[in-house]
Amino acid sequence: MKREQPQFWRPWHKVAQFVHLAGLLLVASLLPVAAQDIRGMEVCTAEKQMERRTACLQANVEFLQQELIKLTRETQEKIAAADRDLTAARAEIAALKLTMEKLNSELAQMKAKADPPDKK
Repeated sequence: MKREQPQFWRPWHKVAQFVHLAGLLLVASLLPVAAQDIRGMEVCTAEKQMERRTACLQANVEFLQQELIKLTRETQEKIAAADRDLTAARAEIAALKLTMEKLNSELAQMKAKADPPDKK
């Protein structure tokens, strides 16, 4: 069972996620592999001045933060929709079980009326 985190932990959790993401981006930028283009990201290695390179990296970080927020929101909406669907399905199952019980009891009554006990 999942334990609920204390209230003070939640904001730091998001900061930790961001730091982790930034670290992954830094490591990925140092690896000599073919990079995948990300729409909206700038190539900061082309900048010669350190201030411009820093500004470029900050813009990339802000872009990634916005994308992460957008994806988080979309994921939460999908989870909420799935929860609503699950609740509706559970309610439908409960209604069907009730109907089955009612039909079974009616069937038992009909069988009891159709087969009177033999009188000897």
